[in-house]
Amino acid sequence: MDIPEGAAAYLRHLAEVRRLSPATVRAYRSDLDELAAACDGVELAAVDLEDLRDWLWRAVQRGDSRATIARRTAAVRGFFAWATETGVIAEDPSLRLVAPKRGKTLPKVATAETLRELLDGLASAAADGDPVALRDHAMLELLYGAAVRVSELCGLDVDDLDHDRRTARVLGKGAKERVVPFGLPALRAIDAYAVRGRPALLARRADDAGTPALFLGARGARIGPRAVYELVTRRLGPELGGQVGPHALRHSAATHLLDGGADLRAVQEMLGHASLGTTQIYTHVSSERLAASYRLAHPRA
Repeated sequence: MDIPEGAAAYLRHLAEVRRLSPATVRAYRSDLDELAAACDGVELAAVDLEDLRDWLWRAVQRGDSRATIARRTAAVRGFFAWATETGVIAEDPSLRLVAPKRGKTLPKVATAETLRELLDGLASAAADGDPVALRDHAMLELLYGAAVRVSELCGLDVDDLDHDRRTARVLGKGAKERVVPFGLPALRAIDAYAVRGRPALLARRADDAGTPALFLGARGARIGPRAVYELVTRRLGPELGGQVGPHALRHSAATHLLDGGADLRAVQEMLGHASLGTTQIYTHVSSERLAASYRLAHPRA
């Protein structure tokens, strides 16, 4: 079996068995395609550690970031581990393949006051009943209020919301379902959009077919992540000094929850993190803020 044939089977395993996101599968496909090109027709069973090290070294020479090289290493190690477990190859050549350590970067976080002003501004813009403005306000309120991922937001159906309990049922990574709470401002924005915004957007569809999707694009179909990303970048980017995406609202919500005294494990459950270590980065953000405040305010700092 050659590398492309093995990679195709492995990618099917990732998508159908492990249920990884399409974006992750695409990234792994790109990495394995590049490995196949670098090995130039070498059979999968003939690939050795030196081949893999040489492939990574080319990426370093090309100037790829540490995060990219770390992802490439993870893709290859996962691929060869799967090939060994399934009996495609006898020994795993990637066991001693080491990726460079990722530099620790703290996520960009907006202050509560910044987000209050942003959301109040969106509410004012939506007051005249424009369907897109109503939708944008509802989406950003929910992104921040429920700390959901953009894919989870776009995947929401109308029936996924419980208006009485103020909760949303979302489908996270690995097709894991969870229920997340959101606040009264988000509920009011969603209700206004549901009554005055969504029907108007739905009427723009070229056909008469309905859709269960909660948030709709300008033509009445389910909104996509790119449109949400562009909205957040346009609205929040100037406040955070650069290009930011919907994850900035999720980062901000998690940080503000911990700053307000929320339990770390409760925040982990709300965010849908499999590992507590992933959630702990937000304690670092809070610690950085505490240290900055201390240095500015304490007379003995």
